[in-house]
Amino acid sequence: MTLASTLLLAFAMSTDAFAAAIGKGAALQRPHFREALRTGLIFGSIEATTPVIGWAMGMAASRYVAEWDHWIAFTLLLLLGGHMIKEGFSQSEDEENERPTRHSFLRLALTGFATSIDAMAVGVGLAFVDVNIVSTAAFIGLATLTMVTLGVMLGRVLGQVVGQRAEIVGGVILIGIGSLLLMEHLGVLA
Repeated sequence: MTLASTLLLAFAMSTDAFAAAIGKGAALQRPHFREALRTGLIFGSIEATTPVIGWAMGMAASRYVAEWDHWIAFTLLLLLGGHMIKEGFSQSEDEENERPTRHSFLRLALTGFATSIDAMAVGVGLAFVDVNIVSTAAFIGLATLTMVTLGVMLGRVLGQVVGQRAEIVGGVILIGIGSLLLMEHLGVLA
């Protein structure tokens, strides 16, 4: 693979995470750059690891990953998004001012994993191409780190504009990402 195709692949793999990060940033009370970077590091680490796992699984498991990846991602994003929407509707105006300043590691890791399952499937495909999986995974991780950090900061602006319903918007974004992934894999968006 050429450097240009590796970079394109890296940024393509980070688009789902970018959209999810906007929702995560919107749900927080004015997140600082440090929190955006923390979120980017978590997502980037996961996004860099999953293609390596997929690559290691090789041809033997590709059928199973390809058959279920979209359902796993959809279910995780639906549950996380639904929880965020529920929280958004249950907040009073006083609680709006008490939005969290950071998300738990577990919540970020689950979202990061849900948005990186496609990278695992890509990793399986990369096992059959002349590619340095370590450098490719590093590019994917760095692209995701960058895009997610920017996404959280963009979500900060969105959170200020949307106000009390920012968590609802974030939940809708996560469900939308999951739905798009599912429709894409089912061939609805072909």
